[in-house]
Amino acid sequence: MSLSGSASSSESALRVVWVYPDLLSTYGDRGNMLVVERRALQRGVRVERVEVRSDQPVPVSGDIYLIGGGEDRPQRLAAERLRADRGLVRAAHGGAVVLSVCAGFQILGHEFVNDLGEREAGLGLLDVVSVRGTGQRCVGDVLADADESLGLPVLTGFENHQGVTRLGSGVRPLGHVRAGFGNGENSGVEGAWQGDIFGTYLHGPVLARNPLLADVLLKRAWNVADLAPVDDRWYEELRSERIAAVGRPS
Repeated sequence: MSLSGSASSSESALRVVWVYPDLLSTYGDRGNMLVVERRALQRGVRVERVEVRSDQPVPVSGDIYLIGGGEDRPQRLAAERLRADRGLVRAAHGGAVVLSVCAGFQILGHEFVNDLGEREAGLGLLDVVSVRGTGQRCVGDVLADADESLGLPVLTGFENHQGVTRLGSGVRPLGHVRAGFGNGENSGVEGAWQGDIFGTYLHGPVLARNPLLADVLLKRAWNVADLAPVDDRWYEELRSERIAAVGRPS
Protein backbone atom coordinates (compact mmCIF):
# COMPACT_ATOMS: atom_id res chain seq x y z
CA MET A 1 0.00 0.00 0.00
CA SER A 2 1.20 3.52 -0.74
CA LEU A 3 0.04 6.99 0.18
CA SER A 4 0.02 9.37 -2.76
CA GLY A 5 0.54 13.10 -2.65
CA SER A 6 -3.12 13.59 -3.54
CA ALA A 7 -4.57 12.12 -0.38
CA SER A 8 -8.04 13.44 0.32
CA SER A 9 -8.22 16.42 2.68
CA SER A 10 -11.36 14.84 4.10
CA GLU A 11 -9.25 12.17 5.76
CA SER A 12 -8.71 12.59 9.47
CA ALA A 13 -5.67 14.69 10.30
CA LEU A 14 -2.36 13.27 11.44
CA ARG A 15 -2.05 14.23 15.11
CA VAL A 16 1.54 15.11 16.07
CA VAL A 17 2.16 15.66 19.78
CA TRP A 18 5.20 17.68 20.89
CA VAL A 19 5.82 16.69 24.52
CA TYR A 20 6.98 19.26 27.09
CA PRO A 21 8.56 21.94 24.86
CA ASP A 22 8.99 24.08 27.99
CA LEU A 23 11.39 21.52 29.49
CA LEU A 24 12.78 19.45 26.61
CA SER A 25 13.62 21.37 23.46
CA THR A 26 17.36 22.01 23.01
CA TYR A 27 19.57 22.17 19.94
CA GLY A 28 16.65 22.75 17.59
CA ASP A 29 14.71 19.60 18.49
CA ARG A 30 11.49 21.53 17.86
CA GLY A 31 12.43 21.26 14.21
CA ASN A 32 11.53 17.57 14.28
CA MET A 33 7.89 18.53 14.65
CA LEU A 34 8.15 20.95 11.73
CA VAL A 35 9.73 18.32 9.48
CA VAL A 36 7.09 15.69 10.26
CA GLU A 37 4.37 18.26 9.66
CA ARG A 38 5.88 19.43 6.37
CA ARG A 39 6.39 15.94 4.97
CA ALA A 40 2.81 14.98 5.79
CA LEU A 41 1.46 18.16 4.19
CA GLN A 42 3.55 17.54 1.06
CA ARG A 43 1.60 14.31 0.69
CA GLY A 44 -1.77 15.99 1.04
CA VAL A 45 -2.44 14.97 4.65
CA ARG A 46 -3.71 17.51 7.13
CA VAL A 47 -1.78 17.82 10.39
CA GLU A 48 -3.03 18.70 13.84
CA ARG A 49 -0.11 19.94 15.91
CA VAL A 50 -0.51 19.51 19.68
CA GLU A 51 2.07 21.12 21.97
CA VAL A 52 1.79 19.84 25.53
CA ARG A 53 3.48 21.81 28.28
CA SER A 54 4.66 20.10 31.44
CA ASP A 55 1.66 21.37 33.46
CA GLN A 56 -0.79 19.78 30.99
CA PRO A 57 -1.91 16.17 30.55
CA VAL A 58 -0.43 14.27 27.62
CA PRO A 59 -3.28 13.22 25.31
CA VAL A 60 -3.48 9.55 24.38
CA SER A 61 -5.03 10.12 20.95
CA GLY A 62 -1.89 11.23 19.07
CA ASP A 63 -0.40 9.40 16.11
CA ILE A 64 3.23 10.53 16.50
CA TYR A 65 4.83 11.77 19.74
CA LEU A 66 8.06 13.76 19.74
CA ILE A 67 10.16 14.44 22.82
CA GLY A 68 13.44 16.35 22.76
CA GLY A 69 16.58 16.99 24.78
CA GLY A 70 17.11 19.16 27.83
CA GLU A 71 19.36 19.96 30.75
CA ASP A 72 19.65 17.66 33.77
CA ARG A 73 17.10 19.33 36.09
CA PRO A 74 14.41 19.78 33.42
CA GLN A 75 14.99 16.14 32.47
CA ARG A 76 14.27 15.02 36.04
CA LEU A 77 11.15 17.18 36.23
CA ALA A 78 9.94 15.84 32.89
CA ALA A 79 10.45 12.23 34.00
CA GLU A 80 8.58 12.82 37.26
CA ARG A 81 5.62 14.38 35.46
CA LEU A 82 5.50 11.81 32.66
CA ARG A 83 5.53 8.97 35.19
CA ALA A 84 2.69 10.57 37.12
CA ASP A 85 0.69 11.47 34.01
CA ARG A 86 1.07 8.12 32.16
CA GLY A 87 -0.42 9.60 28.99
CA LEU A 88 2.68 8.98 26.88
CA VAL A 89 2.96 5.43 28.18
CA ARG A 90 -0.70 4.70 27.41
CA ALA A 91 -0.37 6.19 23.94
CA ALA A 92 2.73 4.11 23.19
CA HIS A 93 1.06 0.93 24.46
CA GLY A 94 -1.89 1.82 22.25
CA GLY A 95 0.27 1.79 19.13
CA ALA A 96 1.43 5.40 18.77
CA VAL A 97 4.80 6.15 17.18
CA VAL A 98 7.37 7.87 19.44
CA LEU A 99 10.67 9.59 18.61
CA SER A 100 12.81 10.66 21.56
CA VAL A 101 16.05 12.64 21.50
CA CYS A 102 18.90 12.77 24.05
CA ALA A 103 17.32 13.47 27.47
CA GLY A 104 14.02 12.24 26.05
CA PHE A 105 15.76 9.05 24.89
CA GLN A 106 17.03 8.41 28.41
CA ILE A 107 13.58 9.07 29.91
CA LEU A 108 12.03 6.41 27.69
CA GLY A 109 14.40 3.80 29.12
CA HIS A 110 14.23 1.97 32.44
CA GLU A 111 16.36 4.48 34.34
CA PHE A 112 18.96 7.25 34.08
CA VAL A 113 21.09 9.32 36.47
CA ASN A 114 19.49 12.65 37.37
CA ASP A 115 20.96 16.04 38.28
CA LEU A 116 21.20 14.97 41.93
CA GLY A 117 23.43 12.04 41.00
CA GLU A 118 20.64 9.60 41.82
CA ARG A 119 19.08 6.85 39.72
CA GLU A 120 15.80 8.10 38.28
CA ALA A 121 13.11 5.78 36.96
CA GLY A 122 12.20 6.17 33.32
CA LEU A 123 9.06 5.10 31.49
CA GLY A 124 10.28 1.65 30.44
CA LEU A 125 9.22 2.09 26.82
CA LEU A 126 12.71 1.18 25.58
CA ASP A 127 14.83 -1.64 26.98
CA VAL A 128 17.79 0.63 27.79
CA VAL A 129 19.52 1.92 30.91
CA SER A 130 21.51 5.17 31.00
CA VAL A 131 24.34 6.03 33.37
CA ARG A 132 26.65 9.02 33.77
CA GLY A 133 29.81 8.66 31.71
CA THR A 134 33.14 9.04 33.49
CA GLY A 135 35.24 9.86 30.46
CA GLN A 136 35.20 12.42 27.68
CA ARG A 137 31.97 14.27 26.98
CA CYS A 138 30.37 13.16 23.72
CA VAL A 139 30.30 16.27 21.55
CA GLY A 140 30.39 16.68 17.79
CA ASP A 141 29.02 15.35 14.53
CA VAL A 142 28.00 11.72 14.21
CA LEU A 143 27.70 9.42 11.22
CA ALA A 144 26.04 6.06 11.70
CA ASP A 145 24.95 3.29 9.36
CA ALA A 146 21.26 2.79 10.07
CA ASP A 147 19.91 -0.59 11.12
CA GLU A 148 19.50 -2.32 7.77
CA SER A 149 15.91 -3.34 8.50
CA LEU A 150 14.91 0.35 8.50
CA GLY A 151 16.06 0.83 4.90
CA LEU A 152 17.70 4.19 5.58
CA PRO A 153 20.86 5.85 4.27
CA VAL A 154 23.65 6.86 6.65
CA LEU A 155 22.38 8.84 9.64
CA THR A 156 23.88 12.23 10.44
CA GLY A 157 23.46 14.43 13.50
CA PHE A 158 25.10 16.40 16.29
CA GLU A 159 25.57 14.98 19.77
CA ASN A 160 26.28 16.71 23.10
CA HIS A 161 25.87 14.46 26.14
CA GLN A 162 27.68 12.91 29.07
CA GLY A 163 25.38 9.93 29.32
CA VAL A 164 26.12 6.34 28.41
CA THR A 165 23.16 4.28 27.26
CA ARG A 166 23.32 0.50 27.35
CA LEU A 167 20.95 -1.58 25.26
CA GLY A 168 19.04 -4.56 26.58
CA SER A 169 18.05 -7.61 24.58
CA GLY A 170 14.67 -6.14 23.69
CA VAL A 171 15.97 -3.34 21.44
CA ARG A 172 18.05 -2.87 18.33
CA PRO A 173 20.52 -0.05 17.74
CA LEU A 174 19.23 2.71 15.51
CA GLY A 175 22.63 2.74 13.84
CA HIS A 176 26.26 1.60 13.95
CA VAL A 177 28.72 4.44 14.44
CA ARG A 178 31.17 5.43 11.71
CA ALA A 179 32.20 8.70 13.36
CA GLY A 180 31.41 10.20 16.76
CA PHE A 181 30.47 8.55 20.04
CA GLY A 182 26.83 7.49 19.73
CA ASN A 183 25.61 5.85 22.92
CA GLY A 184 29.01 6.34 24.57
CA GLU A 185 31.60 4.09 26.20
CA ASN A 186 32.88 2.92 22.80
CA SER A 187 29.64 1.04 22.29
CA GLY A 188 29.87 1.40 18.53
CA VAL A 189 26.13 2.01 18.27
CA GLU A 190 23.80 5.00 18.20
CA GLY A 191 20.27 5.16 19.56
CA ALA A 192 17.80 2.32 19.94
CA TRP A 193 14.43 1.23 18.64
CA GLN A 194 11.85 -1.42 19.31
CA GLY A 195 8.51 -1.62 17.56
CA ASP A 196 7.35 1.93 16.94
CA ILE A 197 9.49 3.52 19.69
CA PHE A 198 12.71 5.25 18.64
CA GLY A 199 15.47 6.90 20.66
CA THR A 200 18.60 8.78 19.55
CA TYR A 201 21.25 11.18 20.81
CA LEU A 202 21.23 13.01 17.48
CA HIS A 203 20.27 16.66 17.30
CA GLY A 204 20.50 18.80 14.19
CA PRO A 205 17.45 18.49 14.28
CA VAL A 206 17.72 14.80 13.50
CA LEU A 207 14.73 14.71 11.12
CA ALA A 208 15.97 17.68 9.09
CA ARG A 209 19.27 15.87 8.61
CA ASN A 210 17.53 12.52 8.03
CA PRO A 211 14.18 13.18 6.34
CA LEU A 212 13.71 9.52 5.44
CA LEU A 213 13.65 8.75 9.16
CA ALA A 214 10.68 11.12 9.36
CA ASP A 215 9.11 9.07 6.59
CA VAL A 216 9.65 5.90 8.63
CA LEU A 217 7.60 7.50 11.42
CA LEU A 218 4.88 8.51 8.96
CA LYS A 219 4.68 5.06 7.35
CA ARG A 220 4.29 3.45 10.76
CA ALA A 221 1.68 5.98 11.85
CA TRP A 222 -0.31 5.44 8.64
CA ASN A 223 0.43 1.69 8.46
CA VAL A 224 1.61 1.87 4.85
CA ALA A 225 4.60 0.31 3.12
CA ASP A 226 5.47 3.18 0.79
CA LEU A 227 5.06 6.92 0.47
CA ALA A 228 4.90 9.12 -2.60
CA PRO A 229 8.26 10.83 -3.26
CA VAL A 230 8.65 14.50 -2.39
CA ASP A 231 11.22 17.19 -3.19
CA ASP A 232 14.23 16.50 -0.97
CA ARG A 233 16.77 18.84 -2.57
CA TRP A 234 17.20 21.13 0.47
CA TYR A 235 17.47 18.21 2.87
CA GLU A 236 20.05 16.57 0.63
CA GLU A 237 22.14 19.75 0.46
CA LEU A 238 22.20 19.87 4.26
CA ARG A 239 23.01 16.16 4.50
CA SER A 240 25.80 16.36 1.94
CA GLU A 241 27.40 19.36 3.64
CA ARG A 242 27.32 17.79 7.11
CA ILE A 243 28.50 14.36 5.95
CA ALA A 244 31.39 15.96 4.07
CA ALA A 245 32.26 18.11 7.09
CA VAL A 246 32.88 15.03 9.23
CA GLY A 247 35.66 14.01 6.87
CA ARG A 248 37.38 17.41 6.85
CA PRO A 249 40.36 18.08 9.12
CA SER A 250 39.41 20.32 12.06
